[in-house]
Amino acid sequence: MARRRSAAAALRTALLCWTYYYCFCLVCWKLERCAGAAGHNQVNLLDSRAVMGDLGWIAYPKNGWEEISEVDENYTPMHTYQVCNVMEQNQNNWLQTNWISNEGARRIFIELKFTLRDCNSLPGGLGTCKETFNVYHFESNDEDGRNIRENQYIKIDTIAADESFTELDLGDRVMKLNTEVRDVGPLSKKGFYLAFQDVGACIALVSVRVYYKKCPSTFHNLAFFEDTITGADSSSLVEVPGTCVNNSMKDDTPKMYCSADGEWLVPIGKCMCKEGYEEKGNTCQGNKKERRGYDISRVPQS
Repeated sequence: MARRRSAAAALRTALLCWTYYYCFCLVCWKLERCAGAAGHNQVNLLDSRAVMGDLGWIAYPKNGWEEISEVDENYTPMHTYQVCNVMEQNQNNWLQTNWISNEGARRIFIELKFTLRDCNSLPGGLGTCKETFNVYHFESNDEDGRNIRENQYIKIDTIAADESFTELDLGDRVMKLNTEVRDVGPLSKKGFYLAFQDVGACIALVSVRVYYKKCPSTFHNLAFFEDTITGADSSSLVEVPGTCVNNSMKDDTPKMYCSADGEWLVPIGKCMCKEGYEEKGNTCQGNKKERRGYDISRVPQS
């Protein structure tokens, strides 16, 4: 029994080193694929790639998830969490993020980039190896989440890899980075925690990005519409009144609707320039024929 445990521990160490080396090479070779840049209508709440110091997430038990911190060829910090206890039964390894403020958003999105080992490529692990992991969340107004019990988390989904890797992939430089996005809502508290549960996979969590969507500020029909956070579900339309630009007035109350995808829809109403002003772009500018005072273009230059 002791010999078997020792062999399992040695294999686990070897697999973790191999998984880390694969993940490190993947990030260095395919850095652009790991970038967590937000789109024009996305606002990041968390981007693990942008954290300069240690992530400081809570992992338990101690022999489960392990944080690996390195720098890439541009000396940019990289933080990954990995676990590979595929030779041992009844795995229940948890990884919890820090508290994440939702900044008033009622629906958030979670983008996960990860690599996962093909169980068929592992010697002796077919009976215990898994190729999925679970993602949970817990809403809270409190930033101290160390007392959250497992049964308090709400499951978001079970995550499976579209592509898993083998020992041949590294030699061939075939990078199998998976990207999965899930949404959560409606949220009702100020913030939340995310948790990742491993049940026996060989996985490296390369990056975690959490964001919400908004309709960016814009002008339409001489009305200004402010940045607007999208609604609580995928079918929500948020009605937004517009504010007439300077030197204009309402012809019919301007408004638009902010869609769940962060796009402006259904413009209604408009503003009109006041008498003596004319529309130029998104502004109302004084008509020279009606404007009082000097025309600076006609003032002699000394």
